[in-house]
Amino acid sequence: MEIVIWSNIFSAAVYIVYFAVVLTTIFVVILDNRNPVKTMAWILVLFFLPVVGLVFYIFFGRSTRREHLISRRGYARLTRRPMAEYQAQMAFHTPTGKQTVMNFFNRVNGAFPFGGNKVTVYVDGTSMLTDLVKELYKARHHIHLEFYIFQDDAVGRLVRDVLIDKARQGVRVRVLHDDVGCWKVNRSFFEQMLCEGVEVLTFLKVRFPQFTGKVNYRNHRKIVIIDGKVGFIGGMNLAERYVKGVPWGVWRDTHVKLEGKAVYGIQTAFLTDWYAMDRTLFTSAEYFPKMDVRGNVVAQIVTSDPVGEWRDIMQGLMMAICSARHYFYIQSPYFLPDEEVKSALQTAALAGVDVRIMIPKRADTWIIHKGSLSYLSEMMDAGVKIYLYRRGFLHSKLMVSDDDFSTVGSTNMDFRSFEHNFEANAFFYDKDTALALKEIFLADQKKCMLLSPKVWKKRSAKNKVTESVVRLLSPLL
Repeated sequence: MEIVIWSNIFSAAVYIVYFAVVLTTIFVVILDNRNPVKTMAWILVLFFLPVVGLVFYIFFGRSTRREHLISRRGYARLTRRPMAEYQAQMAFHTPTGKQTVMNFFNRVNGAFPFGGNKVTVYVDGTSMLTDLVKELYKARHHIHLEFYIFQDDAVGRLVRDVLIDKARQGVRVRVLHDDVGCWKVNRSFFEQMLCEGVEVLTFLKVRFPQFTGKVNYRNHRKIVIIDGKVGFIGGMNLAERYVKGVPWGVWRDTHVKLEGKAVYGIQTAFLTDWYAMDRTLFTSAEYFPKMDVRGNVVAQIVTSDPVGEWRDIMQGLMMAICSARHYFYIQSPYFLPDEEVKSALQTAALAGVDVRIMIPKRADTWIIHKGSLSYLSEMMDAGVKIYLYRRGFLHSKLMVSDDDFSTVGSTNMDFRSFEHNFEANAFFYDKDTALALKEIFLADQKKCMLLSPKVWKKRSAKNKVTESVVRLLSPLL
């Protein structure tokens, strides 16, 4: 009898302590003054998922916005040469209405727009990988490579072997990969590079319990810089599926190669991330070499991260959507927009702008795809056209507007990219690039089904309920 009493007392004490911790956590979430939608999502998780909800919050919920990756003085040193080149360049024409977007990125993000660039666009992994390997073999001074996923498969091993070859030739090779993105990669894969002279760093290692708050903040960037003169940026990782596709079709993605002074922006992004992990700041002129005019494209490299004061890329995209006069086309594998972006898209469509959103008909993540589908009805009600890509998985992050504005990068149209990830996008302010990306969008559109509002509303009640439930968690996905 006494054992039963003590057991009941112990159980009651555990419940009291647990609920005290949960209530304290909810109080902390409220005091953090986040987006009310995200705050309510966390409160629901903490209330209705006992224990699991608390563990989720410890790993994914804590804010790191007050942290700093690099001091202002260090960043000023890093951007001294790009700043001088930016100030010395001849004035270039920027389309009316897009000057505000460019100025916003310049003032808030420190992103310098440069003219005289050449852009090569890739719409499949094979062509991008082929050109990347060619450019890597041309390297004479340094190679900087940063990917969310660097897989130990045929593609990853090919690039690894090239990097080792260049390191043996005396080229300085630095590789930065995300810890969560490469969780399944055996340590020996990167250790082989280290043994051959390649410098390898892991971005925000997740080790319990010290770094549990970091698991939610991932480096989603996919960039390469070769000798400071050639840069790659976009949505493609280093993995075999980008070449071979998925069981249900191709893996459709978009990446670009940049030649010209805009590469300074990609270089700055890499060196900032390298400093954040290694505390070594590279600012010498050899990383920002003098460059001649290579083309006629005006380009701006913009980064965003969860530790800054502003949501740079998200806010810039809002401005671009609101300044569209004729059309705004979007490709994204996931569509979980925050309230601001959602309202901007609806407002543009209601004003008569031709807004089109293309997402995959079948995605690689069931729960995120269900959340994406929950937004489609209200988009179509405002006049937004929804296209579902049927040929395989659409992983492309491409946007184009009014034949004068476009962007390619790693940023998805979702809470995670806008709020939690370290992202990087190239923004272009010229007609030729916009028309090229527009043609890519329209070519992909032929491989899509246009969603009918009437048909969509007739989908099963089970799907509607599932989508609505998942949507409650969309700020946390």
